[in-house]
Amino acid sequence: MIPFFGEEFTVRKVNVVCMKWGEKYTPEYVNALYGMVKRNLTLPHRFVCLTENPHGIRSEVEIKPLPDFDEPGPKYLRYCLAWRKIAVFEKKLYDLNGKILFLDLDVVIIDNIDCFFGFSEKLGIIENWSQKGRLIGQASAFCFESGKYGHLLENYKKNPEAVLQHKTEQVYITRELGRDGFDFFPDDWCKSFKFHCLPGGILNGFIAPTKVPENAKIIVFHGNPKPDEAFSGIWGGYVPWYKRFYKTLKPARWIADYWYP
Repeated sequence: MIPFFGEEFTVRKVNVVCMKWGEKYTPEYVNALYGMVKRNLTLPHRFVCLTENPHGIRSEVEIKPLPDFDEPGPKYLRYCLAWRKIAVFEKKLYDLNGKILFLDLDVVIIDNIDCFFGFSEKLGIIENWSQKGRLIGQASAFCFESGKYGHLLENYKKNPEAVLQHKTEQVYITRELGRDGFDFFPDDWCKSFKFHCLPGGILNGFIAPTKVPENAKIIVFHGNPKPDEAFSGIWGGYVPWYKRFYKTLKPARWIADYWYP
């Protein structure tokens, strides 16, 4: 028995879901995420990867096909490449039942994550660190009851132009649900590698990042660098010359303590 909405409930199997499409992420990201979940989730659970290419993914991972989803056109993808993630709100997502914790592939789990499943009866999501107080989520991690938010996907299918005005899937999720329709996770549960683990500014090029925020459970590597790049001291991606004095870093060797299959 664990606390759930302030009371006790009988533990049922929960679900951790990730999504891999295209060539941006290698199978090693799925395998590392599976390993981190296995080490940090004590509840009975399923680990499911939605993908069109299961090659190289460890056999313990449940593979399901990517749900059908009409990608937005180039003028929208320039703002956000992650609209496909709202397909997890399908009213019947394969045979998944109960709570689903969706995790991006480029997160590093550093502590037990049982608490995400009992946090709220509403959808739980990170509050975007750079847009505090503006009702904007950060969708690298969100938890919800399977089938409960089907309208988020149905709205997109019926009127994609209106939905895409939100620019990103994470803005859409929280703005559409409204202030009373979801809950932000506690601030210390999910931290940004760039905002909370780097020394900051020009110091990034001189001081190796060793700081792991106290009480953090998940470190999010949004944008660049990714976990393997940060471990090697590589920012990753194109960096304009005028940003190179701070978009740089020394190797973050602590990542190897957590990010492995």
